[in-house]
Parts: sequence; structure tokens; C-alpha cells
Amino acid sequence: MMMVISCLVAQVGNGEQLKDKELSRLLSKYAAHDEPGIQYIVVDKSSTVYSHSVGLSNVEKDIVLDASQTMAAFSMTKTLTAIAVLQLVEQNKINLDNKVTEYVTHPYDPNITIQHLLNHTSGIPNPIPLKWVHLAREHDDFDEQFELNKVLNEHSTLDFKPGERYKYNNIGYWLLGRVIKSVSGIEYLEYMSEHLFQPLNLSSNEIGFQIYDKNNHAKGYLKKWSFMGLFGRFFVDPKMLSENERGWVHIKNVYLNGPSFGGAIGTAGAFSKILQDLLSTESMLLEQRTKQLLYQQQMLNSGKEIDMTLGWHMAELDGTNYYYKEGGGAGFHCEMRIYPKKGLASVIMSNRTSFNSRKILSELDIRFVENEI
Repeated sequence: MMMVISCLVAQVGNGEQLKDKELSRLLSKYAAHDEPGIQYIVVDKSSTVYSHSVGLSNVEKDIVLDASQTMAAFSMTKTLTAIAVLQLVEQNKINLDNKVTEYVTHPYDPNITIQHLLNHTSGIPNPIPLKWVHLAREHDDFDEQFELNKVLNEHSTLDFKPGERYKYNNIGYWLLGRVIKSVSGIEYLEYMSEHLFQPLNLSSNEIGFQIYDKNNHAKGYLKKWSFMGLFGRFFVDPKMLSENERGWVHIKNVYLNGPSFGGAIGTAGAFSKILQDLLSTESMLLEQRTKQLLYQQQMLNSGKEIDMTLGWHMAELDGTNYYYKEGGGAGFHCEMRIYPKKGLASVIMSNRTSFNSRKILSELDIRFVENEI
């Protein structure tokens, strides 16, 4: 009997080693040792199942990317903003069907609700936000309300009536940041620190909205011979772009003008801790009944279901349903997922703009989703 057990343990161990080697091989295929890198992590509700980093955080200086280095998360921030809003719902400080005009003034339809903003059915226009950024070194002189008002005035007409259609929207989540400020009585950034990051013991060098340590923040890149690498100066302010680094154009450190729609900066590990909390039955962030709201599929006025919840998009991998949020922008691309029925979550982050996170994350995650951990 002992021999049989020993053989089974050895087989399991060998199987895990083979899987680790295969995952390392795949990650290296997508980020060679001399290219911008990748952080990848898989967790269950209580532990790290797999974690690996490959590639470089700094191409010019050959600095290897590791799990401690932060990157811009861009639209993955939206899910964090949605969690913050649902915390306020949980505390009976706000209702999903409340009108946005109760909390902020803006030039749109007075019938737009908090729920419309969360599920991208408000009808608010969604212009390309390439210029809604400022250099990190300019941040002390930045006025968020001024920039928001400018955007609202420049794009003041709805594309459709609230609830009629789904259309991805950044301005709506920018407004949600102002709603959080209005309801909580503190700034959005302060709220996120106190009510999302601190309860999970996440430090400012793991996640936040500013670059805590520029020496431990990965440089963001564009491939020089890509469309954006060649023509990026026509779409973004040239002062954002640096010199060529061995075939890669470095994008200087920037902050988004609207932190609540895409301003978070962190490590894959930090985001995985938030996902772990959502997987847990003893969440520090949301009660179980509120988490059900977070995952509730949304509908249009017509009753047609959309592949959207209050903060997540919905998809399927090999017959397994999952919720995901992707983010991408100046020099970075990332995605995080939750597989509730498997009790798993994953995060992938890369310091390059041209990075197919959906395809790559599916190719990696399938090795965990196919097997119960």
C-alpha cells in the first residue's frame, strides 16, 4: 500500500513539474528574455496556485521583470470602482436606480442611473481617450475636475437613450468616481485606499494610483515597427514618447486624467489578492449578497441580456463560464479573470501595448480550468 501511495505522489509531482515547464515555455514564447515582460498568476481563495514572470521591465538596461514591479492596469480599474460603488450600496448610502444627477452635475439625460453607468448602457458617448493623460511629473499641477468638465462639454450629446443599448464607456466610470466622492465625503483615491486596499493589507508599493517607486515600476513600451510605433506621434502628444530602445519605443510614465476609469497601478499579485477576496466566503470587501449583484447579468430596457455584469464582462473557456476585465493603454496591457465554479482567478500583466491578453490568458488558464485544483 505504501508503495502505491508513493507512486501516486510521485506521479502527481511529476505532472505538476511538467505543467510548470509547459507554462514557463509558453510565457517565454510570448515574452522573450530580451523583450518587455509578463507577470502571470493563478490563485484560489486561499493560496497562490502558480506565479511566474518573464522578460524585461527595462529593455535599455536589461532589467529583468519580477513579481514585485508595478504596471499600469488601465481599465481593470473599472472593476475596482464597481466594487467601491457596491460597498456604498451595501451600506444603504446609494441605490443602483438612483439618478446620477443626485450626486454630480453633468449635461446628459437626467434619467441616467448609477446602474446605467456600471453596465455601460447610459448612452454617454465614448470618444477615444488617448489624450486623457498627463505626464507623471505634471501631476502636482493637474486639475481633475477641470479636465472632466472639458470632456463633458466637448461630448455633451447622448448616443442613445439610457438602457436602450450596450456601448463600452469610459466617461461613465469617470463620473462614478465623482459619485463615490459625493456619497462617501472623501476623494476617490482616498476611498479606494481605505476601503479596498488597506482591508486586504495591500501596501502602496503593491497597488495604488501613483507610481510609488519609479525604480520598481516597469517601463511601458510600443513595438517600434508596429502601427502605433510608427504613427503614434500623430495620435498622442510626442512628449509622451521616448527614444527607441532596441526596437521598442518607451512611453514615459503617465497618469490617466480620470483615475476611476483606468488609473490603477499595481502588480499582478496585488490584483490577485482582490480576486482571492471575491472568491472567499468571508470577503473583506463585500458581503455574499452584494457579490451576487457584482456577478448579476445585465439587461437592456427591452429585456435582452448582455454579456455584462455590474463591473465584469462575461465569457466562456472550454465550457467554463468566467468573468473578466481587460485593460490596455500607453505601454501596458493586462487582464484579470474569475472562474467562480472552479474557485480560481488569474491575472496577466505586460509592459507592452500590443499584447493579446485574451488569447494568451486563455492558452495559459486552460491548463488549470481543465483540472480541478
